[in-house]
Amino acid sequence: MEARAQAKYVRIAPRKARQVVDIIRGKDAMEALTILKHIPKSAAAVVAKVVKSAIANAEHNLELNRRDLYIAKAYVDQGPTMKRWRARMRGMPAPIRKRSSHITVVVKEKEG
Repeated sequence: MEARAQAKYVRIAPRKARQVVDIIRGKDAMEALTILKHIPKSAAAVVAKVVKSAIANAEHNLELNRRDLYIAKAYVDQGPTMKRWRARMRGMPAPIRKRSSHITVVVKEKEG
C-alpha cells in the first residue's frame, strides 16, 4: 500500500527543491523528517510539510503504522514560470523567470 501527498505551485525553483528531495529519497519516513529539520535550505520546510502530509494520509486513509513507513518515491516537477521584466542598462528590459514546482512524495510500508 502506498500513500501520496503533493504540493503544487510552490514558489521555489525545481532545481533547488530537487537537491533537498534527493537527500531523503529511500530513507525511513521519521528519519527523513529529522534530516529535513537540519538542512539549511528554504525548500526543506516545504518538503517536510509534504512528507508529514503523506505520513498522515497513510495513517488516516490506509491505517498504516507511522514507524513502518519509508519514502518510496519523491520527485519535483516544474510548475508554471512567471515572467517578469527588470530594467537594465539604458532602461532596456531584461527577463526574470520566477519558477515554481510541484513536489510529490510517496510513502510505502516496509515489508517483513
